Amino acid sequence: MVRVEQVLNSWKTVRGDTINAVNDFPAGEFDYRNTPDVMTFGELARHILDAGDGLTGLLLDGEENFNTPNFREKLAPHRRFVREGRDGLVAALQESIEQRTEALAGKSADFYAQVITGRDGRALTRLEMLLFVKEHELTHRAQLFISLRMKGIVPPTTRRRLAQASSR
Repeated sequence: MVRVEQVLNSWKTVRGDTINAVNDFPAGEFDYRNTPDVMTFGELARHILDAGDGLTGLLLDGEENFNTPNFREKLAPHRRFVREGRDGLVAALQESIEQRTEALAGKSADFYAQVITGRDGRALTRLEMLLFVKEHELTHRAQLFISLRMKGIVPPTTRRRLAQASSR
């Protein structure tokens, strides 16, 4: 059985590493692209923020269908103001995870058991949608980590693993 508390704690961990990646990347290089056809580092970090806020905002609002033609318009009210620069983005990412996980933790088991329509038109529970939000961020966090590697920066998860190994 998957527990809501575990999903929220796991998402906080993923977000913490996203924040560390954003902090580690050179502030003046947020327009860096690994290849010409992908988002810049800054765009990708902002996308993580916007998707997390938008999808969980719709969940919290009681949205039942995430596969509508006006889906992007439904996300817009949940877009968060972000101060300029790296520090503004880091603050917004931190504020977002704190606010969203607190609000989501207050929802009932019945809320999470409700079946909704996902982005692909398939039926899923609200808890499964929350798992998708975390998995979406995890995927894009990996892209941030590739950018770090391309700049010769060791990602935070690797640094943590190496530190644990050296302390044994």
